[in-house]
Amino acid sequence: MSQSLRMRSVLAMGASVAVLAAVAAPAFAQTTPAKPAAQQGGGNVLEELVVTAQKKEEALQDVPIAVSAFSQDSLEAQKIDGGPNLQQAIPNVTFAKGNFTNSFNFAIRGIGNKAVGVSTDGGVGVHENNAPLQSGNLFDAEFFDVERVEVLRGPQGTLYGRNATGGVVNIITAKPTGDFEANIRAEVGNYGTEKVRGMINMPILGDKLAIRVAGNYLKRDGFVTNTFNDHKVDDRDLYSTRVSVMFNPIDSLRTNFMWEHFKEDDSRARVGKQLCTKDNGPATVGGVPSGAARAFLSQGCLPASLYGDSAYGTVNTSGTLTGELGNIFGFTSGDANAGDTASRNLREIESLFDPIYQSKSDIYQFNLDYDITPSLTFTALTSYSKGNVYTKLDYNRNVSTVPFNNTPFTPGGFFTDPQVGTTNKFTTLDVSSGDAKQWSQEFRLQSNFDGPLNFNVGGIYFDYKTTTDYYVIGNSLTLSALALNFQKTGNPQCNPVTLPTTCIGIDPNATPDGSGHNYYDNRSPYHLKSNALFGELYWQANEKLKFTLGLRRTHDDKRLEVFDTVLLAPGIGLKQSTTDPEEKSVFDELTGRFGFDYKLTDDNLLYAFYSKGYKGGGSNPPAAVGSAVKPQFDPEFVNAYEIGSKNTLLGGSVMLNATGFYYDYQGYQISKIVSRTSVNENIDAKVWGLELETLWSPVHNLKLNANIGYLDTKIAKGATSIDTMNRTQSNPAYTVVKAGPSLPNAAVGSNCVLTTAGVATLIAAGAGSAVPFACGGPQVFQAFLQTPAAAGGGGQSAGAAAFLANATGLYNYGAGYTIEGTSADLSGNELPNSPHWTTSVGAQYTWDFAGGWSATLRGDYYRQSKQFTRVYNTAYDQLRSWNNANITLKIEKPEWGLQVDAYVKNLSNKTPITDAYTTDDSSGLFTNLITLEPRLYGVSVQKSF
Repeated sequence: MSQSLRMRSVLAMGASVAVLAAVAAPAFAQTTPAKPAAQQGGGNVLEELVVTAQKKEEALQDVPIAVSAFSQDSLEAQKIDGGPNLQQAIPNVTFAKGNFTNSFNFAIRGIGNKAVGVSTDGGVGVHENNAPLQSGNLFDAEFFDVERVEVLRGPQGTLYGRNATGGVVNIITAKPTGDFEANIRAEVGNYGTEKVRGMINMPILGDKLAIRVAGNYLKRDGFVTNTFNDHKVDDRDLYSTRVSVMFNPIDSLRTNFMWEHFKEDDSRARVGKQLCTKDNGPATVGGVPSGAARAFLSQGCLPASLYGDSAYGTVNTSGTLTGELGNIFGFTSGDANAGDTASRNLREIESLFDPIYQSKSDIYQFNLDYDITPSLTFTALTSYSKGNVYTKLDYNRNVSTVPFNNTPFTPGGFFTDPQVGTTNKFTTLDVSSGDAKQWSQEFRLQSNFDGPLNFNVGGIYFDYKTTTDYYVIGNSLTLSALALNFQKTGNPQCNPVTLPTTCIGIDPNATPDGSGHNYYDNRSPYHLKSNALFGELYWQANEKLKFTLGLRRTHDDKRLEVFDTVLLAPGIGLKQSTTDPEEKSVFDELTGRFGFDYKLTDDNLLYAFYSKGYKGGGSNPPAAVGSAVKPQFDPEFVNAYEIGSKNTLLGGSVMLNATGFYYDYQGYQISKIVSRTSVNENIDAKVWGLELETLWSPVHNLKLNANIGYLDTKIAKGATSIDTMNRTQSNPAYTVVKAGPSLPNAAVGSNCVLTTAGVATLIAAGAGSAVPFACGGPQVFQAFLQTPAAAGGGGQSAGAAAFLANATGLYNYGAGYTIEGTSADLSGNELPNSPHWTTSVGAQYTWDFAGGWSATLRGDYYRQSKQFTRVYNTAYDQLRSWNNANITLKIEKPEWGLQVDAYVKNLSNKTPITDAYTTDDSSGLFTNLITLEPRLYGVSVQKSF
């Protein structure tokens, strides 16, 4: 081993603070006596982390993978409090919360999780201490007492396996040691922020037995104002604890047990403000005034830029399921939000009640390393976790302006709903809840022979179970159930047990239990069993050249119990589907990688690899009865080619790394909401890009870093998809119509597309009120028109009904048109959440004072170019570029173990939109926003012992 390599290894193993060679966070590394060459270069030797990116300890600059690593100190230096902030320090990484509980899209090189549903996998695998986590709170909780956080970019189809098509985030917690140490850190900041973090490491039998206890507490006021009651919402109130026990009875046996607990109970909002360009419906159709039929020709919101003045409108409730039913049964007349607009402040909402967010989880892990021989190590890693979450949110985050009409069911315009309460306002809420548990067992055998061949082989079994419920609850839905009960039985409060075929059951409980048919409940019990055999073979061909071959055989068995969504259907209780009670998806796939790395010198590494990644397909969540939703979606595959170079220059004062990659992506999973459920589709794409990462210490105590990512994504030719925001593709020959109830071929409240000429004929014939029922198709519509008006039909004669349903040309199935709409051509479009440029730069300088005091000032700047939220790449989908700047000041005296920090995050206090979510037809196609946190500042004091 050369002197340079030995120096790097010693520095890496002994580093007390992380320095990133490859990426963003080396900023606060301590310097060491410089080598002569470094002195000539005017800089200092940069320290380097040891990582386990290949599930073995290696110096970061020696790993032939694009990997970023952060220690606890470097996380604090750059104010990376948790997973969402990682995007500001890593090239070609984006992050956004999802619309539903515990969902997020951490995307690497454009590949993340744009699929929605309980059986979907994240494109970026999340691990804690190398153990996979299907669900958890790693992106809700803050990082505390970690040894490092590693982010591997690119598909990891061998050692990490099944769902790592985009990459891996691996949180390595700090382990007990044989030395006593402890620290406590207290912080206060704006928004009433209070943080306490601490740890204590206690050796019991020296290096053989030790225990480490750590914890983190966060409480702050809300970022968002509920203007209806003037409450601050979207606050945080959470804590995390961790207990780790190290027991090494002999030198060749090393074990570690960990228990981590997390709990949160606050008013955090799953999503941010809601925007809508109101759709009032066309005043005329084919030259004919739309009249009363106009209410059935609105889709709620129109596709328009999220940055225009029109985006601050409110949903036309006539274009929603609940509003349509209200208009049909007379509780409302037209748009209940008429004349109302939303505040231009993205941190203001209007809600009858404040959000509820409750989450709890526990993770238990046991790791055993046993040296069978000095060159052969056996590892067993056992992990078990469980958790549950409950969230409640105002579905529209807007209080309607028009009260209910005065009817027998709404005397004086008021109604008491068992779940919503008493109000005269059109109100809808949603509840997203679930519980999950998982268990995994991994075994590995790893060699460290002196010869040219070494290996790392193993197997893993993974078992995951969860049941999720997603409720949409509205007082208009309950009113509609009562009206339908009265229409069918003469008694709105009929008994669904004695009249199961005609009476709609109403849940009397304030907290829904799933028994009622007066609300929407998408329940998904899901069971995943996965196992894999994997291994990598390393051949050191000569002193400089090493080849790597990795293979993994993965078997995924996914089972989803299918429960029909029984909104406004007769009966009570959940009903498991009789046509297909269980969706089963089984996949057997071979993935892996092959390539080489070549050391030009001890400080210059070249590598080139081909790798194949895989992410399993699955089952789409249950859709409304009668809707044409594909029950399953296909897996993803990526063939990735990557070349890279890692360099340590100027005697160790410069680290310069570059990576280029090309992906042939097959079956990328994307989601849209159709018929009140998530529909996941598959598309092919090409992805390529470049990444440049550098760290430089030009003079003593000064460090500079810069990271640049360029990304280009293109959807393959021939890809198509119906855009629910623009089902007609702006063709005036077609008109969007809101589907009416009692149609076996269309879900009530969803949108369909009919010919403009046909709709105009219906309106001119005085049958405008029948327009919503035309979505059932010609035969169903003709039967409806012939049904007597007293029975809820159109009351037309047989001849008139036949003419209106057929001769008017309502249905034109030519030239790619269906009743669902006209497909948009996606060819050449960009993948969502794939900005062309991500750039981060940082600088810090340390002043040394008398008495052992020092002060370090650091600044970080991040910029992300514009991106799209959906594959359609319309003006509605485009998000503007945004930037962020942080500054920190650290004053410390190591001899006393004292450290004082002051910081400002989001210096300019901007509120960029980082992602957006488009809802369903039946909800009016509103848009939920994801935004950056506001300006945060604070001061902390830390004492170490």
